[in-house]
Amino acid sequence: MAISEEFLNEIRLRIDIDELIGQYVDLKKHGRLSKALCPFHSEKTPSFTVYSDTQSYYCFGCQKGGDAITFIREIENLDYIEAVRMLCEKAGLNMPEDNYDDTINKKRRRMLEINKEAARFFHNYMLSPKGKKGLDYFLSRGLSMNTIRRFGLGYAPDDWSELIKYMTSKGYSKSELHEADLAKKSTKNDRINYFDNFRDRAIVPIIDLRGNIIAFGGRVLDGSGPKYVNTSDTLVYKKSQAVFALNFAKNGNVGKLILAEGYMDVISLHQAGFTNAVAGLGTALTDEQVRLISRYCEEIILAYDSDEAGKKAVNKAIYKFERTGVKIRVLELKDGKDPDEIIKKYGPERFKALVDGAANDIEYKLLEKRALYDLATSDGKMNFLNDATFILAKLNSPIEREIYASRLASELDVSKEAILTQAQKNKDRKEKRENKVDFGKLKDEIAPKKDEVNPQRPDNIKAAKAEETLISSIIANPDFLKKLENKISSQDFVTDFNRRVYEKISQRILDGLPIDNLFLSAYFTPEEMGRIVKLSNNSQKISNTITECDDCIKVLKQEKNRVKNIDPKSLSDDEFLKLFNKNT
Repeated sequence: MAISEEFLNEIRLRIDIDELIGQYVDLKKHGRLSKALCPFHSEKTPSFTVYSDTQSYYCFGCQKGGDAITFIREIENLDYIEAVRMLCEKAGLNMPEDNYDDTINKKRRRMLEINKEAARFFHNYMLSPKGKKGLDYFLSRGLSMNTIRRFGLGYAPDDWSELIKYMTSKGYSKSELHEADLAKKSTKNDRINYFDNFRDRAIVPIIDLRGNIIAFGGRVLDGSGPKYVNTSDTLVYKKSQAVFALNFAKNGNVGKLILAEGYMDVISLHQAGFTNAVAGLGTALTDEQVRLISRYCEEIILAYDSDEAGKKAVNKAIYKFERTGVKIRVLELKDGKDPDEIIKKYGPERFKALVDGAANDIEYKLLEKRALYDLATSDGKMNFLNDATFILAKLNSPIEREIYASRLASELDVSKEAILTQAQKNKDRKEKRENKVDFGKLKDEIAPKKDEVNPQRPDNIKAAKAEETLISSIIANPDFLKKLENKISSQDFVTDFNRRVYEKISQRILDGLPIDNLFLSAYFTPEEMGRIVKLSNNSQKISNTITECDDCIKVLKQEKNRVKNIDPKSLSDDEFLKLFNKNT
């Protein structure tokens, strides 16, 4: 992996990390820092920090951090080279194509070409006389030819190898089609046979935010077999991270997105003029999809099916979106089980009225509880109000509690004060439960935790802290290295990760090269970059003196000798095995 230092420096000069990250999250200035809700995990209080002076970021909640390249890798789910390429596009630079090993990236681009060619095949086949069955299906669903073309819809032949024959004639191998999940394989008598994954199905291409076709959904037409066959995860597609039609919806939403359950609902909504409709991919909405959707809207309108499964999905979606700070509203789909049916029966105007009148998440929860009881009876009224006060207890805003309590009091002829008092009691009980010491959990928290970045750290805390202080000192004061290099070598380090960081930073300093995060991200994973940024920030918490570094070196040599001088004969079998695992 060797992108030239000069080119990386050009990127560093052209890309401002505040502007870059500000395209994805709502950054707020706090002196020299900028803060936001983290785009990588759900939170209500901002712990994601951007440092303008070091052109880096760090989240104190999930410990992700790094430079501009690392951010793009994480947020766009790209490898290193693809992230650099994307930054080049943003900076108006031409990516040098001949100075790095581009094997994985070439494979990714090849797979995208395969998907694009397959989509062309499915679409053209549908428009041919042999594919009339597929076209008739889409037309029967009320889709126009414009919509069919816009979404690139197609039809997979009722044949075991039609796509394979076409794609191999275009120069793509069967093994490449298998990797893209367009073909499956079976082995019989030591012979590998390949066959089309999609057969006799209406095809919906899945398109990412950059306009690449990354996967396909295939719907059965005759009721046989599973209703849907979808592309499994591949090099270019992770269904837990993808959102259908966001490539269209992000440009036409005016701060709002409609989240429906399936492809056909979304396509129907777009045709009816609701071009801000999207759908999650996979059987359940994931945290990654919620964070991605939240980046492109301030308000999400949940338009799930009106059946029992749809209601359960709504409650799960509310729970996930509540942690993002996005405003939530829920459609009550009257006189229809899904958006597609309502539009067909009553037209777009009716659906727009439902959108305009959609309840927010609290109103929805109250309506849901109200439907469980007969409010004409005293017991029904009492049970509903009891449930309602638990809902109000979750509200942090006293003003919101007051508004809903007033509304309930007026509707049910009960004093507002009684409702507020009960809600406060429920709130107090909830907080007491949350604040109660769970000694089992406390023991788990006190016990050394597994460290994914530096797995040797929990068993070598003293040495690891000395290593980290030393690295932080050198990052903040590169001139220290000359004064320390005869006193310590990387072999004195106890943990492998810190040794690698020290070696890379030291070598770059000795070679007269910069040690900014942007230049380090080629050598470390995004998770490792998060730790390196943390070490960089630690320079504010240490004394930044040679004396402190000398003390760290003494600790390291003592700890190294301690590990070496342990007598294996004095250890139990389990302790000996643990020691062996630590040092290999």
